[in-house]
Amino acid sequence: MCRFLAYRGAPIAMDKLLYQPRNSLVRQSFKAREREEPLNGDGFGIGWYQKEIDPKPAVFLSVQPAWNNLNLRSIAPKISSDCFLAHVRAATHGHVSETNSHPFHFGRFLFMHNGSIGGFRVIKRALRMRLSDSIYDWIRGETDSEHFFALFLERLNLKGEEITCESMAAALRGALSDLKELLNEHGITTPTFLNVVITDGDAILATRYTTDPKLQPHTLYHSKGSKFECIEGVCRMTQTDPEDHTVLIVSERLTDVVEDWHKVPANHLVSVHSDLSVTVEPIEV
Repeated sequence: MCRFLAYRGAPIAMDKLLYQPRNSLVRQSFKAREREEPLNGDGFGIGWYQKEIDPKPAVFLSVQPAWNNLNLRSIAPKISSDCFLAHVRAATHGHVSETNSHPFHFGRFLFMHNGSIGGFRVIKRALRMRLSDSIYDWIRGETDSEHFFALFLERLNLKGEEITCESMAAALRGALSDLKELLNEHGITTPTFLNVVITDGDAILATRYTTDPKLQPHTLYHSKGSKFECIEGVCRMTQTDPEDHTVLIVSERLTDVVEDWHKVPANHLVSVHSDLSVTVEPIEV
Protein backbone atom coordinates (compact mmCIF):
# COMPACT_ATOMS: atom_id res chain seq x y z
CA MET A 1 0.00 0.00 0.00
CA CYS A 2 1.08 3.63 0.43
CA ARG A 3 1.30 6.56 2.83
CA PHE A 4 0.14 10.12 2.25
CA LEU A 5 -0.64 13.50 3.76
CA ALA A 6 -2.83 16.46 2.84
CA TYR A 7 -2.42 19.99 4.19
CA ARG A 8 -4.75 23.00 4.17
CA GLY A 9 -4.11 26.21 6.09
CA ALA A 10 -1.77 29.16 6.17
CA PRO A 11 1.14 28.76 3.73
CA ILE A 12 3.76 26.39 5.13
CA ALA A 13 7.12 25.19 3.82
CA MET A 14 6.78 21.58 2.71
CA ASP A 15 9.81 20.32 4.62
CA LYS A 16 8.01 21.04 7.91
CA LEU A 17 5.75 18.11 7.06
CA LEU A 18 7.84 16.00 4.69
CA TYR A 19 11.07 15.92 6.73
CA GLN A 20 10.95 17.57 10.15
CA PRO A 21 8.38 15.57 12.19
CA ARG A 22 9.54 12.48 14.08
CA ASN A 23 7.32 10.32 11.84
CA SER A 24 7.58 12.47 8.72
CA LEU A 25 6.22 11.28 5.39
CA VAL A 26 9.74 10.76 4.05
CA ARG A 27 10.53 8.58 7.07
CA GLN A 28 7.34 6.62 6.32
CA SER A 29 8.75 5.90 2.86
CA PHE A 30 11.26 3.52 4.48
CA LYS A 31 9.93 2.90 7.99
CA ALA A 32 6.15 3.22 8.16
CA ARG A 33 4.80 2.45 11.62
CA GLU A 34 1.22 1.42 10.92
CA ARG A 35 1.39 -1.16 8.16
CA GLU A 36 2.91 -4.63 8.11
CA GLU A 37 5.35 -3.80 5.32
CA PRO A 38 7.19 -0.60 6.35
CA LEU A 39 8.66 0.14 2.90
CA ASN A 40 7.01 2.59 0.48
CA GLY A 41 9.82 2.99 -2.02
CA ASP A 42 8.11 2.80 -5.43
CA GLY A 43 8.28 6.51 -6.10
CA PHE A 44 6.62 9.58 -4.67
CA GLY A 45 4.75 12.69 -5.68
CA ILE A 46 3.81 16.13 -4.41
CA GLY A 47 1.11 18.44 -5.72
CA TRP A 48 0.66 22.01 -4.55
CA TYR A 49 -1.15 25.25 -5.33
CA GLN A 50 0.23 28.75 -5.94
CA LYS A 51 -3.12 30.41 -6.61
CA GLU A 52 -1.64 33.87 -7.14
CA ILE A 53 0.05 32.41 -10.22
CA ASP A 54 -2.43 29.78 -11.45
CA PRO A 55 -5.51 28.06 -9.96
CA LYS A 56 -4.25 24.75 -11.34
CA PRO A 57 -1.72 22.84 -9.23
CA ALA A 58 1.92 22.08 -9.85
CA VAL A 59 2.96 18.43 -9.61
CA PHE A 60 6.38 16.82 -9.10
CA LEU A 61 6.56 13.04 -9.56
CA SER A 62 9.47 10.63 -9.37
CA VAL A 63 10.05 6.88 -9.53
CA GLN A 64 12.88 7.22 -7.03
CA PRO A 65 12.27 6.48 -3.35
CA ALA A 66 11.46 9.68 -1.47
CA TRP A 67 14.28 9.07 0.99
CA ASN A 68 16.84 9.05 -1.83
CA ASN A 69 15.77 12.04 -3.93
CA LEU A 70 18.10 15.02 -3.61
CA ASN A 71 15.80 17.25 -5.65
CA LEU A 72 12.94 16.76 -3.19
CA ARG A 73 15.28 17.46 -0.27
CA SER A 74 16.43 20.65 -1.99
CA ILE A 75 13.06 22.10 -2.99
CA ALA A 76 10.94 21.10 0.03
CA PRO A 77 12.18 23.98 2.25
CA LYS A 78 11.68 26.44 -0.63
CA ILE A 79 8.06 25.62 -1.58
CA SER A 80 5.38 27.21 0.57
CA SER A 81 1.70 26.53 -0.09
CA ASP A 82 -1.67 26.79 1.65
CA CYS A 83 -2.80 23.49 0.10
CA PHE A 84 -0.72 20.52 -0.91
CA LEU A 85 -0.76 16.72 -1.15
CA ALA A 86 2.17 14.34 -0.80
CA HIS A 87 2.30 10.58 -1.41
CA VAL A 88 4.88 7.78 -1.10
CA ARG A 89 4.02 4.69 -3.11
CA ALA A 90 4.13 0.95 -2.56
CA ALA A 91 2.96 -0.33 -5.94
CA THR A 92 0.06 -2.77 -6.27
CA HIS A 93 -1.57 -2.27 -9.70
CA GLY A 94 0.66 -0.79 -12.40
CA HIS A 95 4.39 -0.53 -13.03
CA VAL A 96 6.71 1.85 -11.22
CA SER A 97 6.48 4.86 -13.53
CA GLU A 98 5.71 8.56 -13.33
CA THR A 99 2.35 8.02 -15.05
CA ASN A 100 1.38 5.65 -12.23
CA SER A 101 2.61 7.94 -9.45
CA HIS A 102 0.32 9.94 -7.19
CA PRO A 103 -1.08 12.53 -6.92
CA PHE A 104 -2.98 12.43 -10.20
CA HIS A 105 -4.24 15.74 -11.55
CA PHE A 106 -7.03 16.91 -13.82
CA GLY A 107 -7.65 20.62 -14.26
CA ARG A 108 -7.53 22.12 -10.80
CA PHE A 109 -8.11 18.76 -9.05
CA LEU A 110 -5.57 16.53 -7.30
CA PHE A 111 -6.23 12.94 -6.21
CA MET A 112 -4.28 10.28 -4.30
CA HIS A 113 -5.09 6.83 -2.95
CA ASN A 114 -3.89 4.33 -0.39
CA GLY A 115 -5.34 0.85 -0.89
CA SER A 116 -6.49 -1.34 -3.75
CA ILE A 117 -9.62 -2.21 -5.70
CA GLY A 118 -10.38 -5.92 -5.43
CA GLY A 119 -10.76 -7.59 -8.82
CA PHE A 120 -9.67 -4.45 -10.65
CA ARG A 121 -8.42 -6.31 -13.72
CA VAL A 122 -11.80 -8.05 -14.01
CA ILE A 123 -13.85 -4.84 -13.90
CA LYS A 124 -11.40 -2.55 -15.71
CA ARG A 125 -12.99 -2.79 -19.16
CA ALA A 126 -16.52 -2.31 -17.79
CA LEU A 127 -15.35 0.64 -15.70
CA ARG A 128 -13.88 2.32 -18.76
CA MET A 129 -17.16 1.81 -20.62
CA ARG A 130 -18.78 4.18 -18.12
CA LEU A 131 -16.44 7.05 -19.00
CA SER A 132 -17.01 9.83 -21.50
CA ASP A 133 -14.50 10.18 -24.32
CA SER A 134 -12.76 13.15 -22.69
CA ILE A 135 -12.22 11.39 -19.36
CA TYR A 136 -11.33 8.09 -21.07
CA ASP A 137 -8.67 9.82 -23.18
CA TRP A 138 -7.28 11.63 -20.13
CA ILE A 139 -6.15 8.39 -18.42
CA ARG A 140 -2.41 7.88 -18.87
CA GLY A 141 -1.49 5.11 -16.43
CA GLU A 142 -2.53 1.61 -15.43
CA THR A 143 -3.53 1.98 -11.79
CA ASP A 144 -6.84 1.26 -10.12
CA SER A 145 -6.34 4.61 -8.37
CA GLU A 146 -6.39 6.69 -11.55
CA HIS A 147 -9.42 4.79 -12.81
CA PHE A 148 -11.35 5.49 -9.62
CA PHE A 149 -10.42 9.17 -9.97
CA ALA A 150 -11.88 8.98 -13.48
CA LEU A 151 -15.17 7.68 -12.05
CA PHE A 152 -15.21 10.67 -9.69
CA LEU A 153 -14.53 13.12 -12.53
CA GLU A 154 -17.30 11.52 -14.59
CA ARG A 155 -19.72 12.08 -11.72
CA LEU A 156 -18.61 15.67 -11.16
CA ASN A 157 -20.26 18.39 -13.19
CA LEU A 158 -17.38 19.89 -15.16
CA LYS A 159 -19.53 21.95 -17.51
CA GLY A 160 -18.88 25.32 -15.92
CA GLU A 161 -21.15 25.22 -12.88
CA GLU A 162 -19.62 26.16 -9.54
CA ILE A 163 -17.82 23.30 -7.82
CA THR A 164 -18.42 23.17 -4.07
CA CYS A 165 -17.34 20.87 -1.27
CA GLU A 166 -20.87 19.47 -1.27
CA SER A 167 -20.91 18.76 -5.02
CA MET A 168 -17.49 17.11 -4.74
CA ALA A 169 -18.76 14.93 -1.88
CA ALA A 170 -21.81 13.94 -3.92
CA ALA A 171 -19.58 12.99 -6.86
CA LEU A 172 -17.33 10.94 -4.58
CA ARG A 173 -20.30 9.05 -3.15
CA GLY A 174 -21.54 8.51 -6.69
CA ALA A 175 -18.16 7.09 -7.74
CA LEU A 176 -18.20 4.72 -4.76
CA SER A 177 -21.71 3.62 -5.73
CA ASP A 178 -20.60 3.04 -9.33
CA LEU A 179 -17.65 0.97 -8.12
CA LYS A 180 -19.77 -1.18 -5.82
CA GLU A 181 -22.18 -1.80 -8.68
CA LEU A 182 -19.32 -2.92 -10.94
CA LEU A 183 -17.93 -5.22 -8.26
CA ASN A 184 -21.36 -6.78 -7.69
CA GLU A 185 -22.03 -7.20 -11.41
CA HIS A 186 -18.80 -9.17 -11.80
CA GLY A 187 -19.15 -11.21 -8.62
CA ILE A 188 -16.02 -9.76 -7.01
CA THR A 189 -15.69 -10.71 -3.35
CA THR A 190 -12.07 -9.62 -2.85
CA PRO A 191 -12.15 -6.64 -0.47
CA THR A 192 -11.58 -3.13 -1.77
CA PHE A 193 -9.73 -0.56 0.32
CA LEU A 194 -10.16 3.10 -0.58
CA ASN A 195 -8.43 5.72 1.50
CA VAL A 196 -8.54 8.58 -0.98
CA VAL A 197 -7.95 12.33 -0.89
CA ILE A 198 -9.37 14.77 -3.43
CA THR A 199 -8.88 18.54 -3.50
CA ASP A 200 -9.55 21.46 -5.80
CA GLY A 201 -7.13 23.63 -3.83
CA ASP A 202 -9.95 24.98 -1.70
CA ALA A 203 -11.90 22.06 -0.18
CA ILE A 204 -10.45 18.65 0.65
CA LEU A 205 -12.27 15.31 0.86
CA ALA A 206 -10.82 12.14 2.37
CA THR A 207 -12.25 8.66 2.89
CA ARG A 208 -11.37 5.72 5.12
CA TYR A 209 -13.29 2.93 3.44
CA THR A 210 -13.50 -0.79 2.73
CA THR A 211 -16.19 -2.90 1.07
CA ASP A 212 -15.78 -5.66 3.67
CA PRO A 213 -17.54 -4.81 6.97
CA LYS A 214 -15.56 -7.53 8.76
CA LEU A 215 -12.24 -5.76 8.06
CA GLN A 216 -10.72 -2.49 9.19
CA PRO A 217 -9.73 0.01 6.49
CA HIS A 218 -6.18 1.33 6.42
CA THR A 219 -5.30 3.93 9.04
CA LEU A 220 -6.31 7.57 8.56
CA TYR A 221 -6.14 10.54 10.93
CA HIS A 222 -7.01 14.21 10.89
CA SER A 223 -5.71 17.07 12.98
CA LYS A 224 -6.97 20.64 13.33
CA GLY A 225 -5.52 23.64 15.11
CA SER A 226 -4.09 27.12 14.67
CA LYS A 227 -0.76 26.16 13.11
CA PHE A 228 1.54 23.17 12.67
CA GLU A 229 4.92 24.18 14.04
CA CYS A 230 8.37 22.62 14.29
CA ILE A 231 10.66 24.37 16.77
CA GLU A 232 14.11 22.98 17.58
CA GLY A 233 13.11 19.54 16.37
CA VAL A 234 9.79 19.42 18.24
CA CYS A 235 6.68 19.42 16.03
CA ARG A 236 3.05 19.69 17.00
CA MET A 237 -0.31 21.22 16.11
CA THR A 238 -0.70 24.40 18.17
CA GLN A 239 -4.00 25.77 19.48
CA THR A 240 -3.00 29.40 20.04
CA ASP A 241 -5.24 31.63 17.93
CA PRO A 242 -8.93 30.82 17.33
CA GLU A 243 -8.83 32.96 14.19
CA ASP A 244 -6.19 30.77 12.54
CA HIS A 245 -7.07 27.35 11.12
CA THR A 246 -4.90 24.51 9.86
CA VAL A 247 -6.01 20.99 8.91
CA LEU A 248 -3.90 17.89 8.25
CA ILE A 249 -5.10 14.52 6.94
CA VAL A 250 -2.51 11.75 7.21
CA SER A 251 -2.10 8.00 6.87
CA GLU A 252 0.00 7.98 10.04
CA ARG A 253 0.35 10.44 12.91
CA LEU A 254 3.36 12.64 12.22
CA THR A 255 4.12 13.15 15.92
CA ASP A 256 3.74 11.27 19.18
CA VAL A 257 1.42 13.94 20.62
CA VAL A 258 -1.60 11.62 20.62
CA GLU A 259 -4.16 14.30 21.49
CA ASP A 260 -3.32 16.20 18.28
CA TRP A 261 -4.61 13.37 16.09
CA HIS A 262 -8.13 12.01 15.61
CA LYS A 263 -8.61 8.58 14.03
CA VAL A 264 -11.19 8.61 11.25
CA PRO A 265 -13.85 5.94 11.87
CA ALA A 266 -14.22 3.09 9.38
CA ASN A 267 -16.25 3.95 6.27
CA HIS A 268 -16.41 7.67 6.97
CA LEU A 269 -15.84 10.78 4.86
CA VAL A 270 -13.82 13.75 6.11
CA SER A 271 -14.71 17.08 4.50
CA VAL A 272 -12.50 20.14 4.90
CA HIS A 273 -14.66 23.05 3.79
CA SER A 274 -13.50 26.33 2.26
CA ASP A 275 -13.66 28.02 5.69
CA LEU A 276 -11.44 25.18 7.02
CA SER A 277 -14.21 23.74 9.16
CA VAL A 278 -14.12 19.94 9.31
CA THR A 279 -16.99 17.47 9.21
CA VAL A 280 -16.79 13.69 9.56
CA GLU A 281 -19.79 11.66 8.44
CA PRO A 282 -20.63 8.05 7.50
CA ILE A 283 -20.34 6.91 3.91
CA GLU A 284 -23.64 5.35 2.91
CA VAL A 285 -23.65 3.94 -0.62
